[in-house]
Amino acid sequence: MISLTDIQDALKNIGPFIHRTPLIHSNALSMLSGSEVYLKLENLQKTGSFKVRGAFHKLTSVKEDRVIAASMGNHAQAVAFAAQQLGKSAKIVMPATASLVKQEATQGYGAEVVLFGEKFGDALGHAISLTGHVFIHAFDDEKVMAGQGTIGLEILDELEDIDAVLVPVGGGGLIAGIATAVKARSPGTEVIGVQAESASSAAMSFNKKKIVEQVPLPTIADGIAVNRVGERTFEVISEYVDDMTIVHEDSIAQAILLFLERKKLVVEGAGAVTLAALLENRERFRGKRLVLVLSGGNIDFSIMDRIIRKGLVTSGRVGVFEVMIADHPGSLCSVAGIMATQRANILHVMHDRFSGDIPMGKTRVSFTVEIRGRKHLEEIVSALAKWGYEAREKA
Repeated sequence: MISLTDIQDALKNIGPFIHRTPLIHSNALSMLSGSEVYLKLENLQKTGSFKVRGAFHKLTSVKEDRVIAASMGNHAQAVAFAAQQLGKSAKIVMPATASLVKQEATQGYGAEVVLFGEKFGDALGHAISLTGHVFIHAFDDEKVMAGQGTIGLEILDELEDIDAVLVPVGGGGLIAGIATAVKARSPGTEVIGVQAESASSAAMSFNKKKIVEQVPLPTIADGIAVNRVGERTFEVISEYVDDMTIVHEDSIAQAILLFLERKKLVVEGAGAVTLAALLENRERFRGKRLVLVLSGGNIDFSIMDRIIRKGLVTSGRVGVFEVMIADHPGSLCSVAGIMATQRANILHVMHDRFSGDIPMGKTRVSFTVEIRGRKHLEEIVSALAKWGYEAREKA
């Protein structure tokens, strides 16, 4: 297993190539959660994620000029960038489902991008099978883990008496490195891993004390959607990590929105899971000094509107419901008038007259309205009911 010395050596090695990212206190998130919240901003790191730390530390040890990696995006950009800076050529295998933004960014750093398969496991198997290149694993490599562990050293250099560090977990390289550093220098600090509910193989493995493989489902946190924790990383996780928790998609979307609104930070789903964990476990962390690792900021802006909408619905700022009304002039105006009495701002209206379950002479109208929390939505629904309209909330 890696040691504190390995991580200290990594920090000296990669120092000239990376940013020492800020560790900031958040008044807004502290008041919201009842905890003392600090944010480690790896979303401001070169290439937009922590991955460059491990990539540079690994590639500086590789004598060969040609390297290959498999990635959903962040490791791809990191290896491509590190190879470019070190005068090496890089080939990156990505699943066809990887976002176009990340594919183009990887190519922008000078790498050859090969699309293979639908999931990360497909791309990984193909990359390993190709010859003529040195394979750079995204997480299951001691040099990579040591590079990622430098985040832990930076945190401890700036802040004392930390109760817990919350870390996103995919294959486990980030948390393995951070946990090694933290437990060596601050044994009383808890290291807690966070996974998305849709991709929770590491959490399942941690709880069952053996590696469990699970095919990830679609998730906003695509950067940590891997089907299997690493062999080397799991050994470290089993030794040093205190707990693992999973979070729901709605909480991740809400966390992304909070970062945008309260901190003016762009944080991708994988990086926002730590705040999602805090939102879902306020009582557990109340009164504690916490560090949330924001692992990356490479969000796919083509789906940003959907993420924001989901976050607004989850946080009780937007309500979506449908009402069956008579399909004749004046009906819609009547319903809108009732909502106006409740100070509901209508954002969007959509009619459906043709679905099989809609009676003749009726139309189903879906409303998206701006609201002031769940109680306000209940008041709107109640007002409609008094006038004979049954409103059904939509997910």
